Amino acid sequence: MLRVCALTIAGLLLAACAPATGGDAPRLRPEVLETRRHDPSAFTQGLDLRDDQLFEGTGLVGDSRIVRGADTVRLPGEVFGEGVAVVGAELWQLTWQDGIAFRRSTGTLAELGRVRYDGEGWGLCYQPSQDRLIMSDGSSRLTFRDPRSFAVLGSVETGVSRLNELDCAGDVVWANVWQTDEIVRIDPGSGRVTAVVDASGLPEPARSSDNVLNGIAAIPGTDEFWLTGKRWTGLYRVRFVPVDLGESGR
Repeated sequence: MLRVCALTIAGLLLAACAPATGGDAPRLRPEVLETRRHDPSAFTQGLDLRDDQLFEGTGLVGDSRIVRGADTVRLPGEVFGEGVAVVGAELWQLTWQDGIAFRRSTGTLAELGRVRYDGEGWGLCYQPSQDRLIMSDGSSRLTFRDPRSFAVLGSVETGVSRLNELDCAGDVVWANVWQTDEIVRIDPGSGRVTAVVDASGLPEPARSSDNVLNGIAAIPGTDEFWLTGKRWTGLYRVRFVPVDLGESGR
């Protein structure tokens, strides 16, 4: 999402731009295992990995895309692309304020249909064990949706605002917290945050007010993830490890 946080008279960021999490959830950090090149023009909004293929959704009006390797399909010029989620041989792609979810073929990326929804679309992931999509809208709420009709099945409150790009891994959801270096692990049954990842140590030079961390994809069969961000130059394969007692993690 392309948004600007307001400043106080003193020139300090408002609380809306501060780290969003606290409490006693365990603190983790990403240990970088591999670095690959990432397209620095990609305003990354969603990332998903299936069958060794990485699917990436990008945003910005006039430059929103869905990318799979060397294959790229552009969205209609008037919409702002958001999160993506693979469900079998199909892929869902959200839009920010356009209220449209695109259903696509994972093989060709061709559009198979569109569904309207209310509110904003931010992040999306698919939880196979419950056969449901999980969607964020920039609030502290996660909404459950039918993976075929996109109908709302329910929702859960998490207590963490600005939940952005999502990844479902097993029975948990990993969520980027917009405009921070934090990723939270959420139990979607209760909404409870069970861990907080401080990713500020990633060796990414291309950071600014909107070129922030926003892309997480679990690597099936491992405890590893791919991480990236909006217009980042790097795609990082990582595992999450505990923050050492001597580190200054949040």
